[in-house]
Amino acid sequence: MRAGHVCSVLASLVLLWLGVAAAQEATSWKTLSGKAPTIVAKGGFSGLFPDSSEDAYGFVQYASSPDTILYCDVRLTKDELGICLPDIKMDNCTDVAGIYAQGQKSYLVNGVPTSGWFSVDYNITELERVTLVRSISSRTPRFDSNSNPILAVEDVRSKFKPPGIWLNVQHDRFYRQFNLSMRNYIISVSKRVVINYISSPEVTFLTSVHGRVINKTKLVFRFLDESTLEPSMNKTYGSILKNLTFVKKFASGILVPKSYIWPTSSDNYLQPYTSVVDDAHKAGLEIYAADFANDFMLSYNHSYDPLAEYLSFIDNGAFSVDGLLSDFPVTPSEAIGCFANLNKSKTDHGKPLIISHNGASGDYPGCTDLAYQKAVDDGADVIDCPVQVTKDGVLVCMSSVNLMDDTTVARSQFASQTAVIKDIQSVRGVFTFNLTWDDIVKNLKPKISTPFTTYRLDRNPRYRNAGNFMRLSDFLDFTKDKDLSGIMISIEHAAFVAEELGFDIVDTVIKALGDAGYNNQTAQKVMIQSTNSSVLEKFKQQTKYDLVYMINEEVRDAAPSSLTDIKKFASAVSVDTGSIFPESHHFTMYKTNLVQKLQNAGLSVYVYTLMNEFVSQAYDFFSDATVQINWYVTAAGVDGLITEFPATARRYKLNNCMNMGNSTPVFMEPSRAGDLMQTIMTKSVQPPALAPMPPLTDSDVAEPPLPPARSNSIMFVVQAGHRTNLVLIKYSSPPVAD
Repeated sequence: MRAGHVCSVLASLVLLWLGVAAAQEATSWKTLSGKAPTIVAKGGFSGLFPDSSEDAYGFVQYASSPDTILYCDVRLTKDELGICLPDIKMDNCTDVAGIYAQGQKSYLVNGVPTSGWFSVDYNITELERVTLVRSISSRTPRFDSNSNPILAVEDVRSKFKPPGIWLNVQHDRFYRQFNLSMRNYIISVSKRVVINYISSPEVTFLTSVHGRVINKTKLVFRFLDESTLEPSMNKTYGSILKNLTFVKKFASGILVPKSYIWPTSSDNYLQPYTSVVDDAHKAGLEIYAADFANDFMLSYNHSYDPLAEYLSFIDNGAFSVDGLLSDFPVTPSEAIGCFANLNKSKTDHGKPLIISHNGASGDYPGCTDLAYQKAVDDGADVIDCPVQVTKDGVLVCMSSVNLMDDTTVARSQFASQTAVIKDIQSVRGVFTFNLTWDDIVKNLKPKISTPFTTYRLDRNPRYRNAGNFMRLSDFLDFTKDKDLSGIMISIEHAAFVAEELGFDIVDTVIKALGDAGYNNQTAQKVMIQSTNSSVLEKFKQQTKYDLVYMINEEVRDAAPSSLTDIKKFASAVSVDTGSIFPESHHFTMYKTNLVQKLQNAGLSVYVYTLMNEFVSQAYDFFSDATVQINWYVTAAGVDGLITEFPATARRYKLNNCMNMGNSTPVFMEPSRAGDLMQTIMTKSVQPPALAPMPPLTDSDVAEPPLPPARSNSIMFVVQAGHRTNLVLIKYSSPPVAD
């Protein structure tokens, strides 16, 4: 996976790409040239590895399209050699401060006093002791120990032989303070190395090299923040943007922050797109968009799906940029090669089955009318209702029996009714069976799930409490006329509900399905899911529904006896993501054989729960939910995806690179689980080995039959000062109303 290995397989990767490339050329793109947009890897695959390192540049050819351009931020050394570093301050991207502890200096950079370690104070021999580290502290530090040397511009060409090189030049005036000429260096290196693009935010620099580099080299004017002053003209970049005919005099293209094209509001929602792409094309300028990174905060409109963001710049029906500058070039490779110009009207309820998790609960509060409608609109094959019971015996769709999880009960008059019910959970809660249906709908609001608030990754805050609660009867009325292959009803705590509340949830669900006409139709299958075999066994005795056994722990294998038991009552199994690709410190370790074992036993396998937020994914998936889906479908072979973002899964099923066999492009071929850690990472910093996961055994599956619903008990909530308790009163005959 290091540079030598990557280069050795480049020829075969190019052959794999030919089919996709031909499809791209046949597509009518709204770029200036009419050709597919250019993919530019900023510092290589810098979203994962140290920017501008051998690892980062080498990995591009392994995990991105073979025509990807390698990008280098050029800095000058004391002996006037051009090197690739993402920051003018070396201490922000190398270990120089630990090597030359006394080397800190303070200089003016564009008129601003700046302290740090600078390349102008060292010659290339002195810098041989310095190695590259990550330049963004939130990214994994585990590749910092790979001793990646600082690379000269010539090294990028000779080591990786990319199809193109992009040099970005900033702070030309800074180097002139030290009698170093960036202009002379660029002119000189362009005679030794083919440079395809040269960009700079400085007008004077670009005009100084205009006409002095080969004609095939494209000069690109880089726009910084609109309010920032361009150093040589003393005009803001916003004002220069209004005069693109001036830019055309010395450049063939412009590079702009993506916010120039799709601005966002103060609360991070997309605003209408601007005319900047159309303006650039009218001026005869190509336009490239920058600042793409899968692990940065995206607009809420993109639902944490980086592929959706890329597509909004190249496949929106109105315009396309001419290139994309990204820290994760795998994702624009997917966008351009496989996901642009899809036939979105195509209906396909085949494998992998897309099963919602509380509806589209990544976009709206789960189990609300909005979440269910969004799931249907986004192409879910099956939408789900986790059934809970209220105090007055109404079945409701709610992700948890604890109202604290997905409603505003904590801010209501019912907040004092908290209690601990050890049969359900060890922490205090207010439960659905504490309140009537009227109590819930008249006093509470739904609450969107926020599993990653510790990372400040909120979900759709404008709709945090939007939508209406749904009874099971409402859900069944809603689903009848929808284009779905089925519905899934999830049932938990049935034994507790029967024994302690005197309510038979299984019989009540069966009756509700019958009343809604689901026993007399074949258009939509009914799926029942539970972690309790006793629940599924009772459904098996009374219905012909599809029964799904959910394994609610991570297991690496399944004993033959457990498979025999499951087959008695279920036709499918839901398994956790970690049971397929176990992780240590967010790196996959290996692939289990659980999916194959279950499928060989005749059981379909659904994986849960897929989410778009990059912090929910292993580093092997490159902070891209589509890569994660591809691993579970292609490498693991699951039959279904249980997801909070059905739109991402639906788009995956429509992609143009499905079923290409040996012609599948490299970026759509999952690598082997564990390779990222074991092949590239220095052994001393590899995550520790996992403790052995247990196999699923028959004792894990077997349960006594569900108890009958008791008719001689009633549960009361009793308030004593600040303490609330559930009190169960038993009696010899049914209570009489007083």
